[in-house]
Formats: sequence, C-alpha cells, structure tokens
Amino acid sequence: MPISVVIAVDAMGGENSPAKIISGIEKYSKLNKDVFFRIFGVQKILENEISKHNLQKDLYEIINCEEIVKDTDTPLSSAKKKNTSMWRAIDDVKQKRSNVIVSAGNTGALFVISKLNINMISNINKPALAALWPNQVGMNVVLDLGANVECNEKNFEDFALMGAALHTSLYPTENSKVALLNIGSEEIKGHETIKKAYQNLENKKNQLYEFCGYVEGNHIMDGNVNVIVTDGFTGNIALKTAEGTANFISKELKKALTKGLIAKLSSFMNIYNLKKFKNRFDPRLYNGAIFLGLESPVIKSHGSTDDIGFTNSLDVCVKTVNGKLIDKIKKNIIL
Repeated sequence: MPISVVIAVDAMGGENSPAKIISGIEKYSKLNKDVFFRIFGVQKILENEISKHNLQKDLYEIINCEEIVKDTDTPLSSAKKKNTSMWRAIDDVKQKRSNVIVSAGNTGALFVISKLNINMISNINKPALAALWPNQVGMNVVLDLGANVECNEKNFEDFALMGAALHTSLYPTENSKVALLNIGSEEIKGHETIKKAYQNLENKKNQLYEFCGYVEGNHIMDGNVNVIVTDGFTGNIALKTAEGTANFISKELKKALTKGLIAKLSSFMNIYNLKKFKNRFDPRLYNGAIFLGLESPVIKSHGSTDDIGFTNSLDVCVKTVNGKLIDKIKKNIIL
C-alpha cells in the first residue's frame, strides 16, 4: 500500500487523551488509507485503547514514551524532559522519519520544544501561530494568534507570505488575498509599524498572493480577503472574542428555539437549516492551528476538542504536506 504522508502523533496531550486521539486516527484512516501514523505515548495505555477500535495494523506503529507533558507543566520544565511523547514526536520530524507532527497537548511546551528541535526557515525572523476562521464565502487563514506579542514590519511581511502559503496549500483552487488587520481602512490609520508594513507589502509584489491593504475587525468575515495578518496580542484577542460571540449566539438561538410549543415546532420545520447553521459555527470543523516558520510543519489540535476535531487536525496535517507548504514559503520568501 503506497504511503504519501507519515504523521507523528503525540497521543498523550489534551483532554480525554489518548481515547479521542485513537478514535480520531481510526476515523481519518477510513477516509484516507495513504497515511501512516507513528503514535507516541505510553505503550500499554495505547495498546489498551487501540484494542477498542478497528484500526488497521499496517497503518500505525506505537513508539513507547514513559513520560508525558502535562497541561500544568511550564514550557521550560517540559523542554528538560527528553522522553516525553511530545518531545519524541517532534524529534521524529526532525530526524525525517515523519513528515509532520500533531499534538493536542500543552501549547507553550509544543512551541518551545518545536523551536528547540526544528530549525527556522532561513530569513524568517519569528514563527507565527496560524488558524482557520470562517468567512461568508469560505475560510480565512489568520495569523499571528499568540506566538508573538510584539512584531516589526518584517514580521508582518513574513506572516503575509507564510499565511498565503498555508492558504494555497489548504485551498489550491483559490487566490490568496492578504490584508493587515487595522483600526481603519485608510493608509494613514494605525501605528507606525503597521504603516511601514503596508508600504513594504504594497511595493514588494509577490506571486503567491495579492495584497489588499487593511481590513477592519468587523469585516474579517466578509470574504473579500482570506489571509488576515496581525500581531499575536491582537490576533489572540480577536480570535477569542469571535469564539465567545459565536458561542453566545448559538446558545441564545437554542434557547429561543426551544422556548414554547410554537418555537419548538418552528425549529422542527427548519431542522435542515439549523443543522447547517450549527455546522458553520462548529469549531471542531476548523480544528488544527499551525506553527509557521519552522523547517517542518507543526500542527496544534485544540486540547478540549473531541475525536471529530482531532480528525480534522489530521486532515490539516496531510494537506500541509501534500500542498508543499514549506517549499512554497522558501520559494517566495521576501528578502
């Protein structure tokens, strides 16, 4: 059986692991049998969990790791332990045994251990955390979402390139349209760093994307642009605000449609449209953030997601490898 992608899986990180990890692998392996999983974790626990599932033996291998990175561990303390499932999975990518690594574990630890093991791409100054964000016509790639609190204009230029490379890897039939997140759409708005980045991106044309200027927060989901660039402080606040708003709307809608006989009857008659609405706001379908800027892709699955969410993060892994994400960044780097 030809294998196109080998994924190193840290199976011990995040809530309800490794149960959701193994279940997610089983679900994804039924959709794509060209993927091989190198599963890192405590062997006895993993073997016991796998015995509950129908996972083909020729599609995975268990690599025993006696230590685990806990959610309460600091990045520094985690980096000192070399036999954790997280460290070993990242090192597996470094040693070229796997193409990509995915973990639902401690985000800070994953970031630090990845930087210690995997070299930065030449001429990229800082890595960025990117994730998917729905818009009215498709999906946005948004970065940075928390890796860098402070950024200079070169960082914004790098983020534009890396975000566009990720977008074209995930959605190869779409044109990447980059915009800087700002407090206004006019050139004179914003702080000096973002204005300098605007001028540099406007003057340095790149074949990978079209630069579309600024976008305000209330227009992120319009769909006129699909790669949103900002610093990690602003991006993290924007993302969590959007997630909170989506949860609030969903809860209020559910209450409104289940209060009283007429509301329940109306919701029953519109069940198809309501399911579409629910799926559009389901964060599991967009699970899988990416650390960009390293020589190999590192995928972060949300720690609280379930097996469906983890399945989607595996799909992101495969698309970044098959879409030649790293090669696209290197080929189009802005010097």
